[in-house]
Amino acid sequence: MAIIALLTAFSASVVGGICGIGGGVVIKPVLDLIGFASVSAIGFLSSCTVLSMSLYNVGKSYLEKSVAVDKKSGTPLAVGAAIGGIAGQQLFRFIKSAVASDSITGASQAILLMVLVLGTLIYTVKKKSITPLGISGSAICFVIGLALGTVSSFLGIGGGPFNLVVLHFFLGYETKRAVENSLYIVLLSQLANILTTIISGSIPAVAPSSLLLMAAGGTAGGVVGKKISKKLSGDAVDKLFIALMVLIIAICIYNAYKYLA
Repeated sequence: MAIIALLTAFSASVVGGICGIGGGVVIKPVLDLIGFASVSAIGFLSSCTVLSMSLYNVGKSYLEKSVAVDKKSGTPLAVGAAIGGIAGQQLFRFIKSAVASDSITGASQAILLMVLVLGTLIYTVKKKSITPLGISGSAICFVIGLALGTVSSFLGIGGGPFNLVVLHFFLGYETKRAVENSLYIVLLSQLANILTTIISGSIPAVAPSSLLLMAAGGTAGGVVGKKISKKLSGDAVDKLFIALMVLIIAICIYNAYKYLA
């Protein structure tokens, strides 16, 4: 099972690095699908993997001085996402405690993720016919980041595809620029998420070997994804993104059925 987790982390991080979605949106439903661990443990492992991948990608971009993060809008977005990451973590704990059932919690996450990914898929397909709003105000960017961080942290996916839709529709970012900014948002939101988990002493029971293997897979996937991303056009990234969304929707439908059965 540990090898499966490693391969999942690596392949998801390759695609995540290319598309700017972090990889958690693949890792979380896939590990749920195979019943790898509890809902809480999978969310934590996914967050750690996504953090390692985004840390490499963003760090590499800064070292190469090729980062396309817009500080005027990107920083408020990222700060909002970091605070949202903490809020999402607290929301997850509250709901998990309230329902007292891993099955209901897992089903809720699967259904919400499926709905959001479906909306993202529809938007992406119709993107060329949609006129972006072109918002640039810091306060609005902060609120958008807060919402993204909260949802992503609650779902345990580390940013996901929603970042790209929001960055395109509200800020008017083209695909490549949206990918860079999305990974920046993912990095800060997951860092806040994991630090909150550690400080509060609520780290779920996970095998150290699984954590190390998945973090290593996330970093290695980030390396490969970064190299591939440089060779792909924005249209090619969009096509890969669409194919991935279809796969995730199918997995989420099955996971929701499995949890509720």
